[in-house]
Amino acid sequence: MKGKIGLVVGLGVGYVLGTRAGRERYEQIKKQWLKLWHLDPVQAQVHKAQEFAKTQAAAVPKALWTGAVKVVKAATSDGTPGQRVDSTIATGKSAAKDVKDAVEETAESAAKKN
Repeated sequence: MKGKIGLVVGLGVGYVLGTRAGRERYEQIKKQWLKLWHLDPVQAQVHKAQEFAKTQAAAVPKALWTGAVKVVKAATSDGTPGQRVDSTIATGKSAAKDVKDAVEETAESAAKKN
């Protein structure tokens, strides 16, 4: 029983001392990180990334939405079922190419920013 009490007391003391030292070290790391984060060159890069995201983030979803609308219109158009299937497949291929082009343009634009 004495061994268990000693273990619990030892763990308690170790925890208290460890958390005190751990918290101080954490605060040191946090302070250094914030100094680095607020440097002008870092903030300039952050601003560039934010601007790029604002301008390019909508390109791919817009292409996806436009393609989906075209495919639905092709599937519900007039004609025989075979004609509608053929039209839907052709429209789907075209929409997939448009999405691929939007993704490539966004990737190229991102590469130019770096």
